[in-house]
Amino acid sequence: MSAETPEFTVDPEDAKIVTLARATRARNGASEGAAVRDETGRTYTASTVALPSLELSALRTAVAMAVAGGARGLEAAAIVGEADTVTEADRDAVRDLGGADTPILSAGPDAVVRAIVTV
Repeated sequence: MSAETPEFTVDPEDAKIVTLARATRARNGASEGAAVRDETGRTYTASTVALPSLELSALRTAVAMAVAGGARGLEAAAIVGEADTVTEADRDAVRDLGGADTPILSAGPDAVVRAIVTV
C-alpha cells in the first residue's frame, strides 16, 4: 500500500461482501463484481452484464437481484474492479433501495478497499 492510499478499517461483515464481489468477478471473468447486503443480512452478488441488448454494471445488477429477491433496504454495498470511482448511476441504484447513508465499498481486483462512499 503506498503512502498516498488511505487505509480503511472495514467491518468484518463488510469485508465479507467485498470478498463475495471479488469471487463473483473472478468466477465470471467479468470487469466488475458486486455484492449487496439487505436489511435482513442476506447477500446478493452479481457481475457486469454486457449483452448487445442489455448493459448493466455489477452493482446495479446486484441491486436488481436484491429487489427481485424481496429486499426492502440495504445495509451496505461493495464493488470490485479497476475503476477508481463509483459511478453516479451505481450510487443512484444503491440510494433508491438503501437510502442516502448506505456505504459503498470500492475495492480493486486485489479486494483492497480504496474508498468508502455514501450515496
